[in-house]
Amino acid sequence: MTGTHMIVLPGGGYAMHAAHEAEPVVDWLGGMGVRASVFRYPLHARHPEPLDALRAEIRRRRAAGARRIGLIGFSAGGHLAGLAALAPGTGPSEAPDAAVDFAVLGYAITSMETETYRPARLILLGEDAGPGLRRSTSLDALVTPEAPPFFVWHTAEDPYVPVEHTYRLAAALAAGQVPHAVHVFAHGPHSLGLARNAGEAAIWTTLAEAWIREQV
Repeated sequence: MTGTHMIVLPGGGYAMHAAHEAEPVVDWLGGMGVRASVFRYPLHARHPEPLDALRAEIRRRRAAGARRIGLIGFSAGGHLAGLAALAPGTGPSEAPDAAVDFAVLGYAITSMETETYRPARLILLGEDAGPGLRRSTSLDALVTPEAPPFFVWHTAEDPYVPVEHTYRLAAALAAGQVPHAVHVFAHGPHSLGLARNAGEAAIWTTLAEAWIREQV
């Protein structure tokens, strides 16, 4: 799939980078012929430092010859992927070198307005983050009709990032008529990664592979 590069953003609550959501994902993408690399964004850093760092990495990949950039992120990495795809200032007409062409989010934190997964919010936004900052970093509030396509998956049993996060984003994508695929599996914990041997949720990689091939 010449010309496409996917950037992998592991989860870890903005406090660490989960190893099983990093190089194993690159290997999986490589197996389908997609060039990919892990980006270890800044940890224990306030917004917008991680976002600025990811935008710089996108620009670097484009300068190296990538014509299409896809992001794949898990948990907090999914939140960062969504910010890069949706936050003002990076659309194709605004900053084409930092634009995201498509995004894959696994059990992502999408809302900073809920009280779920509070530790990640405190790291990224601080204890005294006001309503405006929390809304401006909530993916569902950033969706516009110009947003790139999204593939989003979650499990209904996730105890750390409730599936509500995916439903919020999915509703916003539908309202904005943004191309998207959403898959919610009945069973499975948080932080599944490639979800091998995880029951029904293991099929997410098969579904995502078909979707990614459509994008590239």
